Amino acid sequence: MVGLSALKRRLRSLSRSRSTEMIRESRVSTKEAKGIAQSGHAFVLVTAAHNEAAFIENTIKAVVSQTLLPKRWIIASDASVDDTDNIVQGYSERYKFIELVHIGENHAPSFASKVHALNAGLERLKGYDYEFIGILDADVSFESSYFASLTGKFERDPGLGLAGGFIYEKRDGKFKIRFGDSVRSVAGAIQLFRRECYESVGGILPIKYGGEDWCAEVMARMKGWRVEAFPELKVFHHKPTGDGAGLLRYRYQQGLMDFSLGSYPFFVMFRCFRRLSARPYVLGALARLVGFVWASCRREERLVQKELVDFLRAEEKERLRHWLLKPLGRLTKRF
Repeated sequence: MVGLSALKRRLRSLSRSRSTEMIRESRVSTKEAKGIAQSGHAFVLVTAAHNEAAFIENTIKAVVSQTLLPKRWIIASDASVDDTDNIVQGYSERYKFIELVHIGENHAPSFASKVHALNAGLERLKGYDYEFIGILDADVSFESSYFASLTGKFERDPGLGLAGGFIYEKRDGKFKIRFGDSVRSVAGAIQLFRRECYESVGGILPIKYGGEDWCAEVMARMKGWRVEAFPELKVFHHKPTGDGAGLLRYRYQQGLMDFSLGSYPFFVMFRCFRRLSARPYVLGALARLVGFVWASCRREERLVQKELVDFLRAEEKERLRHWLLKPLGRLTKRF
């Protein structure tokens, strides 16, 4: 009899647990519906993640806490062998707008593999009706009003085609604006496109040395769209870019990227001069310049159209004139 009573209590306990779980799931689903329905600005997200178990939960928590939720979020796990898949799968069971896609076998991460993973995720969005599409890295976080505020920027400016916040990275124990960020360029980690703009630029192109985000925003401006980053929309980057020799390699690769996208040589030189104070001090700027010169000497193949190279160089020449004439203007005011 004691055993039978204990069994009945156990069954009642399981029933209550299941009911609680169903209520929790219902609340999550209700929150999703309310978050998506609060605005007509339906947006979708795509994330490429390669062994991001240490950071991706921060990103997921930031997205699911948004006052305006995405209609769909595809997270493409690019041959991850850590706990990335398990983390994403756990959240996808609670939040139905999240979908995990596992891609390929284990390999070293590369710029091209990231783009291929993004494109595989984008394939899963065919047939969905949305107004905006975002590329989101797996190592960032932001405040709960981020996407509601960002889509509001688009609503107020019909010519805005590509937008995002400002990247903040931890230095000396505090999050500070990343060196080199500007309002005219949106970091690839957080690019949100108006759908018409995204389709006009032809999507994300795999480029050997990276810069697919830079290429996309140049293409957007070339097609007549405005591109803008908003400093008041803070995005916290949790994974350091690199340190020491790793950061030097990254700067060198940036020089290769500058050449592959067709940057104007004098602009590259002046940019490197302006970034002598960025980490690693002096050496980082020199590594970038060496990468550009080396690619030029080797006559590396450019993977973008001549039209884009011409447009980019025209922009860079105009910026170079602005940089050079600005100090001259200050001097003339003194006299």
